[in-house]
Amino acid sequence: MMKWIKRVLWGLGGLALIAVIAAMIYREPLERLYRVATLFSADRIVSIFSNMKTMFLTDDIPRSGPVYEFGVAPDASPETFEFESEAFTTTEFLERTKTTSLIVIRDDQIEYEDYFLGTGPEDQRISWSIAKSFLLALVGIAVDEGAIADLNDPVTKYAPSLAGSACENASIRQVAMMTSGVAFNEDYIDRFSDINMMGYELGLGGSLDRFSARITDTAGAPGENWRYVSIDTHVLGMALRGATGKTVGAYMAKKLWSKIGVEADAYYNTDGEGAAFVLGGLNMRTRDYARFGRLFLNDGMWEGEQIISKGWVRESTSDLAPPPAPTYERGEHYGYQWWMPPAHDEEFYGIGVYGQYLWIDRKAGVIVVKTSADKAFRENDGQVQLETIAMMRAIARR
Repeated sequence: MMKWIKRVLWGLGGLALIAVIAAMIYREPLERLYRVATLFSADRIVSIFSNMKTMFLTDDIPRSGPVYEFGVAPDASPETFEFESEAFTTTEFLERTKTTSLIVIRDDQIEYEDYFLGTGPEDQRISWSIAKSFLLALVGIAVDEGAIADLNDPVTKYAPSLAGSACENASIRQVAMMTSGVAFNEDYIDRFSDINMMGYELGLGGSLDRFSARITDTAGAPGENWRYVSIDTHVLGMALRGATGKTVGAYMAKKLWSKIGVEADAYYNTDGEGAAFVLGGLNMRTRDYARFGRLFLNDGMWEGEQIISKGWVRESTSDLAPPPAPTYERGEHYGYQWWMPPAHDEEFYGIGVYGQYLWIDRKAGVIVVKTSADKAFRENDGQVQLETIAMMRAIARR
């Protein structure tokens, strides 16, 4: 009996040793996975959203050239705004939606700028899905230069590893407007949804390209219906890398970040192979979001240089997408990785989960950037998004 017990203890000791060795080898990815799992903890979310460099692998996007300085012409924002016949107090709304920064620019003048919840102007803030609109700008540049020959080219022309995946038969145009037909669960609350499993892949330092290639289920034919699925944006990023032969960060540094007078470096969070998390992993200062917004407000022109063709800017910010699948109907419109609000009139915007907004009103000459750490962003079927649109319109059209 004693000999048997010793063997068991020896076996357990061996398992313990193996566990210790495994913990040492995989300590860093396991720590990253833990950070992903606790990313949205109420006591950490504000700080984390300004410090994503501490959470994931990154790729810096260096700035260069002179800084473009907005003028300053302080003006009060509306004290109240109205949504569905109900009056909202702007200050209360900003507090309720856990706003971390707000900047309003009209005709190149900063009318309002403030930072909240202990954050400041030098914070590099996570974009979440506003990053999609930045990627769209880079795709437009690649189209203008001929690196992407035709929007109707299949994505596999530039990303052959997607052969056999759900996106195999989709075109560049279709993934740009999110009509690939891929079945992808975008529920941020469901821990086991596709979007969250993608986040775990990122946190573990895995390969987002291989993750995308493994998705084979479809919900419809390419081009048939619009469905908001972030996997389409990663596929678009794969195609951009294949077309240009550069990482997205390197292409952005050369073609965009060095040309629009930004004040600081930006960075992408990346997977273990260095592929940028293009669907949501871009980080920068609030004023630099506004500088990018100025580029699109001015139809791709920056101080006399046409960075992106006017045709591409106008096309991508038009409601191009076909009718949404039934469960996606909300009243907004979609172009190429840009949104248009209901009953839009020269207005378009980028939006990220937890309350990130880049709002552009061409007629008013207004850019609004709102960053947030709002865990209640999905309550009441995302009603806060429509409330925020009402606030942006009140600011632009007061």
